[in-house]
Amino acid sequence: MEIIRNTSWTRLTAALTVAGLAIWALPSQAATPEQWALGRILVSPKSGLPTAEFDKIIKLNGAKRGRKLDGINVYVVDMPIQSHGREKSLAQTLAHNPHIKFAEVDGALSMQQIPADPYYANEWHLPITQAPAAWDLSTGSGITIAILDGGVESTHPDLAAHIVPGWNFYDNNSNTGDVNGHGTKVAGVAAAVGDNNQGVTGVAWNAKIMPMRISDPAGSLTYYSIVANSLTWAADHGARVANISYVVSSVATIQNAAQYMRSKGGVVVASAGNSGLYDASPSNDAIITVAATDSADQRASWSAYGPIVDVTAPGVGIWTTTVNGGYGAVSGTSFSSPLTAGVVALILSANPALQPSQVDSILTSTADDLGVAGRDDYYGAGRVNAYRAVVAAKSMATADTQAPTVSIAAPTGGTVSGITLVNVSAADNVGVTRVDLFAGGALVASDIAAPYTFSWDTSSRADGATTVVAKAYDAAGNVASSQVAVTVANAVTVPPVVPVVPPTPTGADVTPPVVVITNPVSGTTMNGNVTINVNVTDNVAVASANLYVDGVLRSTSNGPMSYSWNTRKIAGGTHTIQAVARDSAGNTTTQTVQVTK
Repeated sequence: MEIIRNTSWTRLTAALTVAGLAIWALPSQAATPEQWALGRILVSPKSGLPTAEFDKIIKLNGAKRGRKLDGINVYVVDMPIQSHGREKSLAQTLAHNPHIKFAEVDGALSMQQIPADPYYANEWHLPITQAPAAWDLSTGSGITIAILDGGVESTHPDLAAHIVPGWNFYDNNSNTGDVNGHGTKVAGVAAAVGDNNQGVTGVAWNAKIMPMRISDPAGSLTYYSIVANSLTWAADHGARVANISYVVSSVATIQNAAQYMRSKGGVVVASAGNSGLYDASPSNDAIITVAATDSADQRASWSAYGPIVDVTAPGVGIWTTTVNGGYGAVSGTSFSSPLTAGVVALILSANPALQPSQVDSILTSTADDLGVAGRDDYYGAGRVNAYRAVVAAKSMATADTQAPTVSIAAPTGGTVSGITLVNVSAADNVGVTRVDLFAGGALVASDIAAPYTFSWDTSSRADGATTVVAKAYDAAGNVASSQVAVTVANAVTVPPVVPVVPPTPTGADVTPPVVVITNPVSGTTMNGNVTINVNVTDNVAVASANLYVDGVLRSTSNGPMSYSWNTRKIAGGTHTIQAVARDSAGNTTTQTVQVTK
């Protein structure tokens, strides 16, 4: 498999060979050059878009539909050989199509290498996270942790008793042996067998280990599509926790696969990375991202930091299992991540009925606050505390009788035809697992990840009045619905012949668009995920509509918009939401609301 490297769009300048793979390189413009698979991209059409229409969209750009990733609405799209090297350009073009939810290159992910830092010859990370106290209440029994890595040495004496079958998605076979030793180290941190009078003890030492090999034979690279397939497979085969010691939290395809796992009650944990640099990627609700601390509860100098960080965990001098039945100390966010995955397993073992959003809340609310008071970019919510997390899990009520809230933001009525965009807003006190869209009682499509958007082929309905219904579900089975009446008008009629009369000049269009932020309203206090809904209309046509939050562009459309805003980790105080609409004559209208956190 060939991969292409770097984000620069100047001409390709060199071909390298790394680990037997052909890599194309361009002049670097970033600290960590981006790499991706040559000749393919990943595209998610909006739920409900007919396959034939999707094929038309991608064929216009000289590409063709390949296989669909398991469990999620994402396709591998293959490009003709003459277009190789233009993967990112094509993804950007497709992403602007109103019937495409997202498009991205099939990026290559590099294993997080171990920094050259001092190692500590004891398991200091266990007492500092209060894991021994937590073990009086939970040891991880009944929970399976999927290790998405270079494989695991299943015969290791401190792992063998807890290995369950996994899969090799790189070679598509059942051989999940460790290709470079990294996965065995990761597995030991999370769940090495405890109380067996040998070796080391994992955080969740009674949990099961599901080895998932995702890396190449050198144990260094993998692709977004492989990670996504591994996540959905693990979710379908009983894993409640998945650890990914790669930097994946900003990848849309992997976020979708993580959301699929969450819809089945699972939690995904990933590394923040070892660059030592600021990562401006926004936090997301699908993946818990972990940075590293040392034995003095200080940020490891090589640990990445920024809004992407949810929590921190020990990552310097962590003793664990190594290949050939050995043991040793390791360092990196690659090991902070499985340590946190082990704490998640303790939480779920203590209270298996917990939903993923409740696990998120427990993990962050019980973390030991480090650095400045409250959440910060170096430590997130703080360093994980296993004991406090398990105590909170055992005391948390899990009966959820509150139904989600749901509304159809667009269309709100009127006449529809052709492929019509339907935007749905949905929220829940615990978490929405999916939204179904019905037209005339027939299921159009389902969407498992916000924003909930659909491309409805109205030709599937006879012309005339049709009721469109959106149903939102949570993990407890609670459901809520919202409906809107529309008129389907697809039939072509021949208008009567009338004399042609020259139009009476009416002058230039001076009527500005109408833009209304329907949710939230000014003065609202924000908490959790908030859906921003914007209605935009014009007497002629809307040319563009932009949504800004605190001056940062968040969404662009030429009609109604629905945007999911995560307010959990924004600073307290007043925040400004602004919608700006422009028509083809250049008339502009702006509406602003102010909310508080």
